[in-house]
Amino acid sequence: MSLSTPQSSASTPRSAAPGVCPVQHGSPVDSDGPRAPLHTPEFAADPHHAYREMRRQHGSMVPIELAPDVPATLVLGYQTALRILNDPEHFPADPRAWQDSVPADSPIKPMMEWYPNALRNSGVAHARYRNAYTAAIDGIDLHALHSTVEKIAVPLINTFCETGSADLVTQYAFPLVFEVLNQMVGCSTELGQRVATGMAMLFDTVEAARGMEMLSAALLELIALRRAEPGDDVTSRLAHHPANLDDTEMLSQLISFYGAGIEPQQNLIANTLLLMVTDERFGGNVLGGSLSTRDALDEVLFNDPPMANFCTSYPRQPILIDNTWLPAHQPVLISLSGCNNDPAIRGGDRTGNRSHLAWGGGPHACPAKSVAYLVVQDAIDQLLDALPEMELAVPAGELVWRPGPFHRAMAALPVVFTSSPPMNLV
Repeated sequence: MSLSTPQSSASTPRSAAPGVCPVQHGSPVDSDGPRAPLHTPEFAADPHHAYREMRRQHGSMVPIELAPDVPATLVLGYQTALRILNDPEHFPADPRAWQDSVPADSPIKPMMEWYPNALRNSGVAHARYRNAYTAAIDGIDLHALHSTVEKIAVPLINTFCETGSADLVTQYAFPLVFEVLNQMVGCSTELGQRVATGMAMLFDTVEAARGMEMLSAALLELIALRRAEPGDDVTSRLAHHPANLDDTEMLSQLISFYGAGIEPQQNLIANTLLLMVTDERFGGNVLGGSLSTRDALDEVLFNDPPMANFCTSYPRQPILIDNTWLPAHQPVLISLSGCNNDPAIRGGDRTGNRSHLAWGGGPHACPAKSVAYLVVQDAIDQLLDALPEMELAVPAGELVWRPGPFHRAMAALPVVFTSSPPMNLV
């Protein structure tokens, strides 16, 4: 990436006056002005309005606050995001030069600090971890996974199908994803519950340190079990991969796997169901819609991806990009949601368009995309086949979105439907 001033773009803020240097001196992180907070209930309630205001005021590079007194830069330009995602030399993912500057009790630290996994490393270390991680995921039998999702979905639906109402987050999306992941990694229900609770605390940045302790203790028990008794599961494949991962490295790979699985898949299921029961293109009440579940999934991945702001990197040195100097070793987050909605790339019918950044990009792109698509689509289809006339139980404007800088997540998705008898699992 050139360090010279880049060409102007649609995302660059207003032009400088004649004779005035167009480059913003200083940086979004060092800005004396207010930073846009991404951790508030107000941001969670209407992030798209916030992105528009950020873009209007700052262009593609926005000074933000991830947590109290934790500044960062948020990227809102689609093309700029691609440049950063594909340039690990200038934008490595290793946070170690940054994390000591963050208060030890900051709720954001456990979610962002360094771990020996592919997500938080670059170069040779990244390649080693990524190879083991990808091999463990590639061993998942996608044909068998269809059956796994059905065997988990049907009993869950049977717990509420006769009542005529349900919260699809707590009664369906979360327990389904949680149990599917447990089976993928060879984890018992009891251990998996501790993992899920700890992971939720990390994403919500509420008691995050305690959440990490709970998560780690449960996964270390699983690692010891699968080293001694390997099976056909992700943990066993990691434990016996030629990379020879130690327990600490194993723990970090599994945390990454659960982190990429529970919250994002749960939220993708819920966000897609919200679209399908409220948008007439999908039938409104799901009957007679002209577009498919896959169309709905891709629209949500464009407009409301479950990981809204992520893919954090830390420039090795001060770098000039989009007329803004970024300081060394300070977090730069890609707004996957904001970039997907960049006016420079939006326009026209995007049905079937999968050029969104919801899976990330470059060397850190999600390696489990096919698995996630299958689980989420099958989970939605199972539910809609059983209860096709679902409607929201409250006006859409009354739905509550969970605060947190990273995710786009509803606290609950209450629906009503015609009571139906329990299904038989074939």
